[in-house]
Amino acid sequence: MTRTRYSTAAIVLHWLIAGLLVWTVWMGWQAGDLKGAEKIAAVQLHKPLGITIMLLTLLRIALRFIYPAPPMGEHLKPWEVKLAKTVYGLFYAVLLILPLTGWATVSASALIKQYPIDMFGLFNWPVLAPLYDLPAELRHVTHEQLETVHGLVAKLIVYVLTPLHVLAALKHQFLDKDNELAKMIPFLARKDAAA
Repeated sequence: MTRTRYSTAAIVLHWLIAGLLVWTVWMGWQAGDLKGAEKIAAVQLHKPLGITIMLLTLLRIALRFIYPAPPMGEHLKPWEVKLAKTVYGLFYAVLLILPLTGWATVSASALIKQYPIDMFGLFNWPVLAPLYDLPAELRHVTHEQLETVHGLVAKLIVYVLTPLHVLAALKHQFLDKDNELAKMIPFLARKDAAA
């Protein structure tokens, strides 16, 4: 039998990752405007949230092998299928690259011992030793470069991938009137949708 929607696990992970991503990016940008203890608190929460997104994304990718995505509608044009697959692939890549660059950034920080990646009071996430062990001058330069890359990747997901994803979902729901969006939000299924 052909799947008509994503698995429950995939749906839960999709919305959980989306919510955490919004919160984490918002906190990261807020931290830029904060000072002192408020800034430290925001950054200290931003870090474990990013690691959590990375772990949940790895779980989501693993589950894709167990529960494949439902097929795309036959009514979709080849360019739409190609664009959708490209955006999905980029999303998965960025959802891994963003926390990895954050992890690398803090691993190269001179303050990592004072402010470790505290995983919600349960344990400290390890540093990336090759970055932590760099000589002080090189470590500082590397930290600055990684911080820049981390910010650029955040902008890619906020200003490019997320709007493309949301606009495509809205197009399917309101212009095409098909059931593509219902694959991730089952209660939106239309009986009169395009096949």
